[in-house]
Amino acid sequence: MFRAVYRLTSAGARGLARTRPGYAAPVASRCYSHGKVETDEEFDARWVTYFSKPDIDGWELRKGMNTLIGYDLVPEPKVLDSALRACRRLNDLASAIRILEAVKDKAVINYQGSSPTSRKGIPSFSPFCHSVYIVN
Repeated sequence: MFRAVYRLTSAGARGLARTRPGYAAPVASRCYSHGKVETDEEFDARWVTYFSKPDIDGWELRKGMNTLIGYDLVPEPKVLDSALRACRRLNDLASAIRILEAVKDKAVINYQGSSPTSRKGIPSFSPFCHSVYIVN
C-alpha cells in the first residue's frame, strides 16, 4: 500500500518539476486618485449636514456613525454634536451611548499618570502623547 502511494506521489512530483515556468503579460496599472481632495472643513460640514437631516432614521444614523468611525480620525466636536442631537431627535439612548463609547475608544485618553503633576490632577505633556487626567 505504501509503495502505491509513494509511486503515485513521486510521479506527480516529477510532472510538476518538468513544467516550464509561465510568463505573465505585463498588466497596466491605474491610479484612481484623480478626484478632488476634500478639506477638513468640507468633511466636517458634510457629516454635520448628514446628521442634521430632519428625516434621518435609526438605520441611517447607525450607518453614518459606522462609516465615520471607520475612518482613521476622531470626529470633530461639531460632528459629534450633530450626531448626538440626531440621537435625541430619534429618542435613541443606545445609539448615543455607542457613539460616546466609540469616540472614547478612538481618542485613547490616558487617565493613569506616573508623574507627580498627574497625581495632583494637573495635566502634563509627554513628547509621545497628550495626557488628560481626571481629579476625583
